[in-house]
Amino acid sequence: MIVESLLGLSLVLNVSLDAQTPPPADAAAWTQLSVREKETALLPLVLRATDCIMRKVSADRRYYGDVRPAVVNDIIVDSIGACARPVRAMIDAHDRMYGYGTGEAFLLGPYLDVLPAAVVKQVKVKSRP
Repeated sequence: MIVESLLGLSLVLNVSLDAQTPPPADAAAWTQLSVREKETALLPLVLRATDCIMRKVSADRRYYGDVRPAVVNDIIVDSIGACARPVRAMIDAHDRMYGYGTGEAFLLGPYLDVLPAAVVKQVKVKSRP
């Protein structure tokens, strides 16, 4: 089921997000930052994208009826289109800092690997009385 979710996510990304544009001329300044500085600059964008997705998941009726990983993954995939702006901002910033094309690889790799667990954890924490 994760393969289908990833395929769906890649299709949504191709349709929902604008085509990537080459980095601006000042991108060289970003490459001079240390890894810690890059992570610090990227973190707010990652949190913003994750928060948007978390809000969409928590608002989805399917989440409360069934929290199996496959269902959560489907809801996450469905939420990406509605969260296109913060997701695109995260991808673009990653591209500027680490090189053109790395943002999408980050999204579909490390970010998506931990996203379901992070979303489930945040929804549980925010839904406590």
